[in-house]
Order: sequence, then structure tokens, then C-alpha cells
Amino acid sequence: MSASNAPELTPALARRLHRHHVVIIGSGFGGLFAAKQLRKANVDVTLIAKTTHHLFQPLLYQVATGILSEGEIAPSTRMILKDQPNASVILGEVNGIDLDNRTVTSQFLERVTETSYDSLIVAAGSGQSYFGNDHFAEYAPGMKTIDDALELRGRIIGAFDQAELATDPAEIERLLTFVVVGAGPTGVEMAGQIAELANTTLNGTFRHIDSRSAHVILLDAAPKVLPPFADSLGQAAAKRLTKMGVDIQLGAMVTDLDANGLTVKDSDGTVRRISSRTKVWSAGVAASPLGKTLAEQSGAPIDRAGRVLVEKDLSLPGHPEVFVVGDMMALDKLPGVAQVAIQGGRYAARVISDGVEAVRSGKDAPERKDFKYFDKGSMATVSRFSAVAQVGPIKVTGFIAWVMWLLVHLLYIVGFRSRLTTVISWLTAFFSKSRGQLAITEQQVDARRAMFYFTAGEPVTAPEPESATRPLQASRP
Repeated sequence: MSASNAPELTPALARRLHRHHVVIIGSGFGGLFAAKQLRKANVDVTLIAKTTHHLFQPLLYQVATGILSEGEIAPSTRMILKDQPNASVILGEVNGIDLDNRTVTSQFLERVTETSYDSLIVAAGSGQSYFGNDHFAEYAPGMKTIDDALELRGRIIGAFDQAELATDPAEIERLLTFVVVGAGPTGVEMAGQIAELANTTLNGTFRHIDSRSAHVILLDAAPKVLPPFADSLGQAAAKRLTKMGVDIQLGAMVTDLDANGLTVKDSDGTVRRISSRTKVWSAGVAASPLGKTLAEQSGAPIDRAGRVLVEKDLSLPGHPEVFVVGDMMALDKLPGVAQVAIQGGRYAARVISDGVEAVRSGKDAPERKDFKYFDKGSMATVSRFSAVAQVGPIKVTGFIAWVMWLLVHLLYIVGFRSRLTTVISWLTAFFSKSRGQLAITEQQVDARRAMFYFTAGEPVTAPEPESATRPLQASRP
């Protein structure tokens, strides 16, 4: 048949001409573990991600405080999947999903790519939530990306450097006041490490200031530390933080935030001001906007955090070929933690693989079993040699919990080399006063400033975002 007389290659016909194609959106825990689960399946896998790496997000705070390098917790996704012949990676941010035509549209720089699928696993994760106050991000970075962690490292170290040069006591106090908003696991870990950095690592390295005079504040509108944990564990963490000099302020809601401080409303209605140049936001998360895209096309409900309410098999209502896993899915009040994403990604991959094998064998696809989450416990480190852990009814604190935390995190770091270098960095940081990743650059610290102008579109006259490497400018020069 000549080319001119060939039938039109419709999406349905195209799908019959190739192996079952699984598209995975996101290279986080859910997406990566789903791709690896499909290693031996008779499918082709395309993973689409907006970054080139798989991020071990629970250790971002250690990058921000100089314990680990970004490479140790963010190995290349292509290198991880290098030896998996049926998997390929596309770099780009997904900005469109067409459920009817089964296509995903992504963009990298000016290049737009449309990818068709037979099965789709959406594991795009979540971002920082400022509860409608997105302008807070300018002055209080979250803890969701490598860029956030590197910027925070620069702001924290840069604050000490600026304080060394300052002569006004009020300015020094403002520079050496560090506020962490959110007393969940990330906030507790971040506050503890800033305190250790000031009290131990940087002690004696300055000539005009005493780093131990730094004031670390942990704020939360909730009435307790570590709300997801048992009360006894939250109290143990709070006791340890207080011993380290962290000022815990609960029942305190942030109502405004700018370059030089924040406004807080206490539970009794009192409004007060805290002067601080360095703020960290770890108070909330919001699911990827793709959740809304899926909901609009499928009619599936979404919750207040933008998560999609999925079926018991993690599929999108009305679309059994689409699975939503990790921080994007809402099911049985499961928490947004790595284990939920890992188990969800693996489960979706197994369902797809079993269905493909059944079709190849001329059988009906097996009935899907409901997704069952196995809770392996929750952990949070407070300081060196101190952590809290909860595994079912068992609650552990102190050194034993800290060892458990180390082992669990090492287990899920991807790659032998990353595990080895992480152990070396931990030995350096935990058994000495040194940290190997305290270098900062102006480019890292001021990246948000640069993006502010690159994305403005028109001449900017508003004040520039805060800089940790030089004084805040009144306006753009």
C-alpha cells in the first residue's frame, strides 16, 4: 500500500502497534519506585520530570545546614535508570493531561513534547503552601527543592557573616534571630540543626560576635510540637529543643511577613512583631496543580490541599488506566510521607504489570485488590544522638531512636555511592564539630532575586527580594 493510501494513524491504532506504554509523571518517591517496579514488566516506561534528579526530600534540611551536599540526596534520575532498558526519561514540566486522548503535554524551555500513554501514573508530589499568602515565599523559603535548601544555607550562613560586620546591636539581633514556621518533623529538624550550627559548628569562628547568642524560634499555630506524633514524643522533642536553646512558641499564627521580620497573632488575640532576617517556612503543603487538572476532566473531588480523592485501587474515578499516588492522592486520611508514595507507586506498577501479562496470555485482567498501606512508623531527628520514633504502639526517644532514624534513611537513599558519601558526611558532622558543606555563593542565595526580575515581564519598580549576601536594596537600581 502506498503512503498516500495508508490509513490514518489514529491514537487508538497507534496504541495497538506498540507495547503497552506506561507514562509516569514525577521523579520523586512514588514515580521512581513505580518505574523501578516495572523493570521486568513487558511494557515501555517513560518518566517525565521537571528536574534531572530524584530528590530524597526528608534530608533537605541537612543540605540547608551544611551537613550534606545536594548530590548526596539528589542522584541523577537517568543514572538510576541507566540499566533499565525499558525506561526512558523526558525532562520537562507537565502542563497538560488529556484523559480522553490519553496524552501528556510537557515543556522544557521552548520545546513542547506530547507523549501518549496506555497507563498513566501521576506522582507529581506537592509544593509549599503559604495558605493564600504566596508573597511570603519571597522572604521565607520552604523546604521542597534543592534550590530552597541551597538558598536557605546561604541565608543562614550569610546572616552570621553580616552580623560579624554590623555595629548596630538591633541589627545584629535581627540578623541572629532565626524563625522556623511550623513545628512538624521538618520544622523540628530544621530548628535543631540551626541551633547546633550556632552552638557547636560555628562557635569560635567569628571575632566580633558570639554565634551562640543566636536566637532560634520555632513557631506554630498548633498547641503542640510534632502534631502527627504521640503527645509523649512531641513533649520529648520539645524538651530536647528547649535544652538546646530553641525558643518554642505555640498557638502563634503568622499574619504578615516581610524582609525584616514577621507579625504573629497569639491564641489570646495578642498581636506582636518578631524582628528576623532569616525565616524558614515549613507550615504546610499543597498538592501539584495537576490534581486540579485531573479533577476538572474526571469529576473527581479534591480536598483543601488539592489532593485527588482516588478509588481504593488508587485509580482516578472513571479512568482505571490512570493512577494517582503519593502527595497528590487522598485516601483513608493517609499522611503525605515517603512510605505512602513508595508503596503506592509500587502497587500501581504491579496492577499495570499484572493486567498487561493477563492480556498477553489471553486472559481477563485480574480483579484489583484494594491498596493497603503498611505503616512502618514515623521518625524525626531533633539533634545529634537524639530523635523520636513511633512504630505502631511502640514509642522510642533519644539515642536508640536516632540510630533507627539513621538506618531507615540510609536504606532508602538511592545508590551505593550516595549511601557511602552520606555516611562519611554524617560521621564528620555527628562525631566532630565540623560540617563539610558550609560554602555559599551569591548565585545560590540570590537566585530568587534573579528569577523575580526574569519573570516580571515588564520593568520592575517594586522592592527587591531579600538578599543574605548584601544589604536589602530599597528599589531596583
